[in-house]
Amino acid sequence: MSERRPYLGEGVGLRVPHYERALTHALDVDFVEVITENFFCDGGRPLAVLDAAAEHVPVVMHGVSLGVGSTDPMPVAYLRRVRSLIERVRPVWVSEHLCWGTFAGHYSHELLPLPYTREAVQHVVDRVKRVQDDLGRRILLENVSSYVTYRDNEMEEWSFLSEVVERADALILLDLNNIVVSAANFGFDPMTYVQAVPADRVWQFHLANHSDRGHYKFDSHAGAVPQMVWRLYEAALRRFGAVSALVEWDEEIPSWELLRAEQREAARRRQLVLGAVATNPTRPTGLGGSRDFA
Repeated sequence: MSERRPYLGEGVGLRVPHYERALTHALDVDFVEVITENFFCDGGRPLAVLDAAAEHVPVVMHGVSLGVGSTDPMPVAYLRRVRSLIERVRPVWVSEHLCWGTFAGHYSHELLPLPYTREAVQHVVDRVKRVQDDLGRRILLENVSSYVTYRDNEMEEWSFLSEVVERADALILLDLNNIVVSAANFGFDPMTYVQAVPADRVWQFHLANHSDRGHYKFDSHAGAVPQMVWRLYEAALRRFGAVSALVEWDEEIPSWELLRAEQREAARRRQLVLGAVATNPTRPTGLGGSRDFA
């Protein structure tokens, strides 16, 4: 893969309490991420919000329902809706979770970890290629937080992710909070994960909070980014360079001012590690591309 990684700066997840800011062109952050499925509609306020946001800031789409590692038939109707939304919004990129979530037509509504086996690698690679063909672009795959594992695992999670994206020619959305959560739950060093994945495939970071539930950590997305995630973010910047970073805050959503302060903190820490970096969004030729912004 030779394509240069686009750099968008630091952004936030656009959630319902802040939709009005999109409508009034008051999204004073570098970019926003939207949950793809929240805009599966034929009109109304959600699409008006999305259209307004896309006119003024770069937008990336983040899916939560595909479950690309599931064994059920490919969700053709779902992918058709995603492609229609891509054609409308022209996001800079589209991401999904590296997980499974359905069985025999039943949806778990959870991001379930895959077994890290050679058989699962081949299964996921085939399905990711099909998704990318259907969408007409490469996708970013996000590592999920884990609370269970499999006895038959043949490799570590970071090796599984790396092999999938290399063989499918996909990209990585590296969720640093999920790494911290899984590292605590399964006893590995978060830096091992960061050092292991292919640097040229990492195109976005997620930053979020988690809850400590005593004998395990839970990916709650409630509250400010904790220090252990900030420290891993700084280490990841040193490894990967300038990567677009997004603050996820999905529970007990704060005021825009507090959310933006977290986005500004991500920018401050990036500057401390890397110095000033131009944040003009670029059009990635291999992904379909977003609108141009002055």
